Amino acid sequence: MKKDIIVIGASAGGVAVLSELVAGLPADLKASVFIVLHIGASDPGILASILQKRSRLPVSEARDGERFEKGHVYVARPDYHLLVEADIVQLARGPKENRSRPAIDALFRSACHAHGSRVIGVVLTGMLDDGSSGLWWVKRRGGTAIVQDPEDAEAPSMPRHALAHVQADHVVPASAIPALLARLSREEALPTVVEPSQELETEVAISRESRALQLGVMNLGPITPYTCPECHGCLVAMKAGGVRRFRCHTGHAYSINTLLAEVTEYVGEALWTSIRAIEESAMLLDQMAREMEGKGGQDPVAIGLLHDKSRDTLRRADTIRQVAISHQTLSQDNLAEVEPTAR
Repeated sequence: MKKDIIVIGASAGGVAVLSELVAGLPADLKASVFIVLHIGASDPGILASILQKRSRLPVSEARDGERFEKGHVYVARPDYHLLVEADIVQLARGPKENRSRPAIDALFRSACHAHGSRVIGVVLTGMLDDGSSGLWWVKRRGGTAIVQDPEDAEAPSMPRHALAHVQADHVVPASAIPALLARLSREEALPTVVEPSQELETEVAISRESRALQLGVMNLGPITPYTCPECHGCLVAMKAGGVRRFRCHTGHAYSINTLLAEVTEYVGEALWTSIRAIEESAMLLDQMAREMEGKGGQDPVAIGLLHDKSRDTLRRADTIRQVAISHQTLSQDNLAEVEPTAR
C-alpha cells in the first residue's frame, strides 16, 4: 500500500496557506486529501469553493457516508467533525475538542486508526495547539508527520506545539509541502506494527457517537479537580506521548493549554457578570427609594438608607470592574507577554 491518506489541519491564517498548498498538488495525485480548518458553526462553508479555484484536483465539502477517492480533496463542513473510516468519510456532531468542531485531532485520530502507516499528517498555521495530539497518534501508528516551519507560519503556535510533542519527519515552509506530499504519496507505506490502543479506539468512538460516558471516557485517566468550561462536568486527565489532555464525561476535550485559555476566559466573563448583577441591585435600591419619595417620603431614614446602600453597592462594582479590566485570558502562548500583577 502507498502513503495515500493525507490529513491536513489549519486554523488562523489557514485559508491562504491551504490555497497555496492545493494549488501545488499535481492533477495525477494518487492520494485522498482531507482538510480541517477551524471554522465557526455559522460559517457559510465556502472553503471548498475557494480552494477549487486554485486546485487542479476536484475539491468538495465532505458528505456523510460518501466513499472517498484518490485524487480528490475533501473539506470539513462547519460544525461537524470530519472522520475517515475504512473507505468512507463520516460527519459527526460529536463533542467539541479544543473549542472546535470540526477539530484537527479528531480527523487525525480517525485516519490513523483506520489506515495506520498509510497516513500523512500535516499541521499548518494556527493558534494554540489543536493537531499536536492527533499528529502524535499518526506517528505512533507508523504514519508520516509534516509540520509547517513556524517561522513561515502566520500564526506559529500550532506548528510550535506540534514540534514540541512530535518528532516530525519533515519541517518545511508551506511552499515546499505540495511537492513533498506528491513525492511521499508515491512511497510504499511500511506495515503498521502498532495496533490501535483502547484509548485511541475510545476517542475515535466519542467523536463519532458522542456517547462518551457509555463508551468509557472515565477510564481514560484519573479524575481531576478541574471542570469542563463548556458543560461543567468533571475532567479526566490523559497523556498521549508528551501531550497532556483532558476530557469530561460528556466528551468535550482540551489540551492543557486550551483548558487554561478557556478557564481564564471564563473568569473574565464571570467578573463582568458579577458587575452586571451588582449594578442591577444598585438600580433596584434606587428605584425603591424613588418610589418611597413619590409616595410623600414619609420615611426619610429608610429612603436615606436605600440611597446609601445603592452608592456602597456601586463602589463595590467599581472595585470588581478594575479587576475585570486588568484580567487577561492566558495560554502558554501569551504568558511571556503578560505583565506581572502589581503587588
